[in-house]
Amino acid sequence: MARPISTDELRQLGDSLLQRSALIEGAIVAGCLLLAWVIARLLRGRAPKLGGSVLFGRRLIDGALFPVLALVLAYVARGLLPLLGVPAAVFKVAIPVLVSLAVIRLTVRVLGAAFPSSAAIRAIERTVSWLAWIGVVLWITGILPVVMAELDSVRWKLGSADVSVRNLIEGTLSAIVVLVLALWASAAIEGYLIKDATAANLSLRKIAASAVRALLLLVGLLLALSAAGIDLTALSVLGGALGVGLGFGLQKIAANYVSGFVVLAERSVRIGDMVRVDNFEGRITDIRTRYTVIRSLGGREAIVPNEMLITQRVENSSLADPRVVVNSTVQVAYGTDVRTLQPLLEAAMRVVPRVLADPGPSAQLGGFGADGMDLALSFWIRDPENGTGNVKSEVNLAVLDVLNAQGIEIPFPQRVIHTIASPGKEAP
Repeated sequence: MARPISTDELRQLGDSLLQRSALIEGAIVAGCLLLAWVIARLLRGRAPKLGGSVLFGRRLIDGALFPVLALVLAYVARGLLPLLGVPAAVFKVAIPVLVSLAVIRLTVRVLGAAFPSSAAIRAIERTVSWLAWIGVVLWITGILPVVMAELDSVRWKLGSADVSVRNLIEGTLSAIVVLVLALWASAAIEGYLIKDATAANLSLRKIAASAVRALLLLVGLLLALSAAGIDLTALSVLGGALGVGLGFGLQKIAANYVSGFVVLAERSVRIGDMVRVDNFEGRITDIRTRYTVIRSLGGREAIVPNEMLITQRVENSSLADPRVVVNSTVQVAYGTDVRTLQPLLEAAMRVVPRVLADPGPSAQLGGFGADGMDLALSFWIRDPENGTGNVKSEVNLAVLDVLNAQGIEIPFPQRVIHTIASPGKEAP
């Protein structure tokens, strides 16, 4: 076990930092930082800034790759110092600082990539930073071995195993490292699978990414529990209890997760489809393992449990054919030559940009009203996700222009009033 640094040794370390050799060490450390930046810049290439990149970060130096490269280069340079006849003083401070910086950057970047919408990332970043810098201070001053020895002396029996506080701390840190690496790998694989995905295969890529993420997290959890000193054979009891819980209290959650994989596998609904579920209509923007996000044309978003997509009726306007029909009506006065008006209205609707030529628009005599003849207008569009009210308005305006140009009246309500004279009086 290493002993703590005495007061004389701390004073000697401070004096060595003021020597001329410390300038040489400082220059070597600066060279290591510059070389690490150059290598990271070459690895990133000419690609644009990657805001969510774990390795490169937003400005290259705030990613995880830069401090890791600097740490490796600093270790190599420290091993070469005896050949130069330079005592190690600055490196005793620089290496712990680089270790702390690498841990902070890696943890924060991985958690940010795995949980991009989480509001707790900033709190986790501050917590990890404080713990890392406290560890640096204890490392540099040499108090860390003493603290670990004291923690190792606090022991108790946990079943047949002898457990200490040091074992729990080291196991917890190992578990965190394993889970962070598992999250990093799953986020990288998910980003690679979803990148450049088209609407046709996006659902399959999503289910593959979700399955890989779940598998890596399961393996990472098992390795983390093993690193923490927990006997994995005890998980059989936990698995039985978890099965009972899923059978009773968590059956809805389990049903939503299973339904999510079924929806992604069957591709009955896909990202980008226009659907109506539970009287809510909109476009599917994301399909998660537990729920589906539907965004209406008005900007509202609905979080629909995946079980509803399996057990209830879902109207999908884009499953087999994205084309949908839009209907409108107009009334013209009696006496209008409808046969001559029909092709004029169809031609006016056809010139509206979003109206399809095949199948073409149609204008039909739908019925005879009390005030005029009802004409049923129908036309097809291919992009219902862009809204139907705007294109319907354009079609109605085009129809109105035709009616005005032909001098055709849109009739007002007309009523015939009969006056009955009272007995003994003549009707006016």
